[in-house]
Amino acid sequence: MMASLEDLIPTVNKLQDVMYASGIETMNLPILAVVGSQSSGKSSILETLVGRDFLPRGNGIVTRRPLILQLINTSPESRSPSITPPLSKSNSSRSDDSDEFVDPKEDFTSQLKNRPNYRNNTIRSEEWGVFLHKPDEKFYDFQEIRKEIELETVRIAGKNKGISKIPISLKIYSPYVLNLTLVDLPGITKVPIGEQPHDIEKQINNLILDYVATPNCLILAVSPANIDIANSESLKLAKEVDPHGARTIGVLTKLDLMDSGTNAIDILMGKVYPLKLGFIGVVNRSQQDIQENVTVKEALDNEDAFFKRHPMYRRIASRCGTRYLAKLLNKTLMNHIRDKLPDIKVRLNSLINQMEKRLLSFGDPSMFDGYENKSGLVLQLINTFATNFIASIDGTSSNINTKELCGGARIYYIYNNIFGRTLKSVDPTANLSKNDIRTAIRNSTGPRATLFVPELAFDLLVKPQIKLLLEPSQHCIELVFEELIKICNKSGSYELSRYPNLKNILIDVVSELLRERLEPTHSYVESLISIHTAYINTNHPRFLGATEVMSDILNERDRKKNESMKKPMALNDISQNYKNADSISVSSIPLTKNDIPNGGNNLNIMIDEALSKSTSNLDLNGNNIHNTEKESFLNYFFGQDRDRLLNNATNSKIPEYKNIDSSIMNDFSAPNVVQNDTIMEPDVTLSEREELECELIKRLIVSYFGIVREMIEDQVPKAIMCLLVNFCKENVQNRLVKELYKESMMNELLKEDDTLVQERFNCEQLLNTYKKASSIINNIL
Repeated sequence: MMASLEDLIPTVNKLQDVMYASGIETMNLPILAVVGSQSSGKSSILETLVGRDFLPRGNGIVTRRPLILQLINTSPESRSPSITPPLSKSNSSRSDDSDEFVDPKEDFTSQLKNRPNYRNNTIRSEEWGVFLHKPDEKFYDFQEIRKEIELETVRIAGKNKGISKIPISLKIYSPYVLNLTLVDLPGITKVPIGEQPHDIEKQINNLILDYVATPNCLILAVSPANIDIANSESLKLAKEVDPHGARTIGVLTKLDLMDSGTNAIDILMGKVYPLKLGFIGVVNRSQQDIQENVTVKEALDNEDAFFKRHPMYRRIASRCGTRYLAKLLNKTLMNHIRDKLPDIKVRLNSLINQMEKRLLSFGDPSMFDGYENKSGLVLQLINTFATNFIASIDGTSSNINTKELCGGARIYYIYNNIFGRTLKSVDPTANLSKNDIRTAIRNSTGPRATLFVPELAFDLLVKPQIKLLLEPSQHCIELVFEELIKICNKSGSYELSRYPNLKNILIDVVSELLRERLEPTHSYVESLISIHTAYINTNHPRFLGATEVMSDILNERDRKKNESMKKPMALNDISQNYKNADSISVSSIPLTKNDIPNGGNNLNIMIDEALSKSTSNLDLNGNNIHNTEKESFLNYFFGQDRDRLLNNATNSKIPEYKNIDSSIMNDFSAPNVVQNDTIMEPDVTLSEREELECELIKRLIVSYFGIVREMIEDQVPKAIMCLLVNFCKENVQNRLVKELYKESMMNELLKEDDTLVQERFNCEQLLNTYKKASSIINNIL
């Protein structure tokens, strides 16, 4: 059964105290917000309701922080009640559904009439104030209350006329007030003045909306009567959040300052701007009254006299004035609280359930007291970490990332995309010039003349090219290692996050295991490359034979020559081409693999076998050129008749053989020839024979390099999986247990995160607050 209405406002006050003590926003609790423009009379209304001058005054923005004002009526018999007086169970002179409210002891009017006629600065022990930020200090001097409000405002909002949303909470205990809870908000301003921020209007509007936008807030919209109601900033703002005027109470101030012959009777009657709760007209103390310390009783008497004497207002005088406003606010707020309390109770129950679940998620540290409980928890967390690590690699994790590749999928991408593309991008002959190949061929023959293209030159040239595969292979290992480290760092769980020491040590142990396997993996991959360079297997089934390569080269050259011969040529040019000793007709030398000893895989191509298959060719005069072709092939490919070539060096295309003696002399006398005690040959144009030799070697290198590259692309990922990935998967759990499952480490490993401890403490405090608030509501419902 619901208690009397008189208990509702003190109940909400208690709820506010409980919430504010825990740092919880209480704007959703039923409350009365006082809204008005600067100099509209808000402060005067509040001081009249309290009966004391206690609010700061001055020019510009004076109220720069919300002031939550709780008026608490104290019984006349208790002159020194506690700071939070107990709820009084009084006998109401009316039923809960009565339209008229009568205070249980005496109404506000009779209380003010019986109040001693003291000056406003008189200190009396029956009235005092208490600030929430100083709960143990009573302020009997209301001038001190004013100073404390000013100091607290400056402390939070600063001295530059800025505002703050953090409220000041003040309780006024007095036998001469009605129970009310109001929020005095900063006055609405349009133009920044002095040190005010340029966006002060927006800041104030946002602050006011934070309070009045919630449906649990009643709006006391204060407007001066001496301006057009259509220009009222408070009503304009109230209409934004309460378009139907269901929870807005209009207050017209300064009725005594209206122009002669004008009145606000239509507004007060609800004919101009209809509000469900209506308009109340009041007459505030003037600045002169304040300076002359006119008492509140005298000001209220003067206000009553004004309405009773006024020809237009006297018919509604009973519904005007601050006395009526106080009773209306008290009654309206209590009814509003009564309507909202059931919803508040439901919301509190929901919050309690949420806090209980959240507190449960933090765990109960008392459950793991003792070595057995701690060791069991450590073992459980180790198993969870190892399982998550392995699952991420295998792709069986329950937390699948849908934004990016990770874990085993990322490792697969490294193997097949990054590593594979890198190997394919390696050009096996990019760093080999024709001069390098020619030099290798010459060096491999020693002091002898070149009879055949030497196999040793091929071996010397292909081995360094195979070593080009080492760097991308090692880089592939590093990429996989980095991904495993990422997997390790993401293998924790929510429960493990409670113990940062344990999590960090788990990561360190697994990272150390990965680093231990990094060097063996690098060494093995390096040995793979060394194995492939140790023996060049030219008998590999996919390796192209020298005959096949040479045949392709000659076919290409012949095709290019035929294409060039299709162009119109002078007879002398054609004759000259056929007389050229370096010219070769592929049709005259049809080389096949079966025609060469050892299947053509060695480079010792026998000239007699090659020439025996040639067909006769006729020159333009019909003469057989077989002997010319044979002699030409013999000269440029196998180096025979070297002496004849040297003697005819004047007409030869091989400038380096003009004269042996002079060539040697030129080698030693040419500038920049001797570098670092190494004899370098000048860069000269290659002969036809050397061009063929270089092209042959280059194509053989490309063929063999492709074979080795495919094997490396297949073998390196297998080596990484065997030596690094799978090894760590199989040994991670044993390593963790071996390193961490020690009695001496249990306390250190299970030390909770300081942030989590604080969050658990805050959660417990919130839960206790919500339970206490729910208990307060249950006592009256």
